[in-house]
Amino acid sequence: MSILHKYFFKEFIRLFIIIQIVVIVILLSIDYLAKLDIFIGSQVSIVKTFEYVLLRAPIMLAGLIPSVVILSIIVVFGLMNRNNELVAIKSGGVSVYYLVRPVIFAGIALIGIMFFLGETIVPVTEAQSKVIKHEITHGGKTMHRAKKDVWMKQDNLIIHIKYFNPLDKTIAGIILTELDNKFNIIRRIDAQSGMYTEPTWLFSKVIEQIYDKTNLDYVVKTYKNKEYILNFLPKDIAKIVKKSDEMTMFELLKYVKKIEDEGYDATSYRVDFFAKTASPVVCLIMAMIGAAVGMRSLVKENMPAGIALGIGISFFYYIMHGFCISLGYGKVLPAFLSAWVTNIFFFIFAMLFLISIDD
Repeated sequence: MSILHKYFFKEFIRLFIIIQIVVIVILLSIDYLAKLDIFIGSQVSIVKTFEYVLLRAPIMLAGLIPSVVILSIIVVFGLMNRNNELVAIKSGGVSVYYLVRPVIFAGIALIGIMFFLGETIVPVTEAQSKVIKHEITHGGKTMHRAKKDVWMKQDNLIIHIKYFNPLDKTIAGIILTELDNKFNIIRRIDAQSGMYTEPTWLFSKVIEQIYDKTNLDYVVKTYKNKEYILNFLPKDIAKIVKKSDEMTMFELLKYVKKIEDEGYDATSYRVDFFAKTASPVVCLIMAMIGAAVGMRSLVKENMPAGIALGIGISFFYYIMHGFCISLGYGKVLPAFLSAWVTNIFFFIFAMLFLISIDD
């Protein structure tokens, strides 16, 4: 490794760690203070509230890495630019593109770090934080998460839902079992699908079995559609269903295949899967853009303007990415394209931005 490359890595790692720590501390403090009223009104201990906030740190860390990368590299090259170190490198016959190599290496290394966080730490901490959040907001009551079948019990009713679509809030594979005080089954409802139409649930292709005490047998009735007043809402199911960010990439892919094999719509989960594959690559793209911005004369003359440009580019990336993901959810774009089109666009932009640097 050359002296120039060692110098870059030393400065980049130092700035990256400083910026990351400062931003994480600020965000965690804001998150804690924003929920302080809820924490005070809950029945959980203060230790539990701090545990919740700290469990949010890994997902914040992973989400901030691309933005911190672009800022760190802009500052590194901006300082080299301001101190005329880039001019000295050019005068020595060394191309500025020689300094892009460690930038690419740093971007690739951070892809690995983001992948590691997303596959190991983030799913576990995010799932646990949701459980603690439920305890805080529901007075210490515990909650069990499920990524496959959903089971709920309300009074004398046992509810089994095979699939919940988080986009349109519909359910499928529904079995409702009603028990009497002696735990005998007095009614069972099987439905292919259901949707909430306030204040009732509308079930389709329904088979209803009601116990007849006179004949000591069940009376079976079928309905194409039937409304039921039930004591649970789509938001209650959404709290129980395990979210995409609580699953690893491989768990999510396995879940997508399972629900598609069973004939359900897995669009949202398929989009989330491809988004997980695309997310780490942003580090490399932002690193390249950061180098292109930092080497320009604009940053030499006005460092804050360069930093503002980096923040603006990062902000625009996430706006475009969120918009494309929503198009994927709405089936306007294919799942893969909705997750990767922003990366492709910004990668081309980064390449053109780098090529346009005066060597």
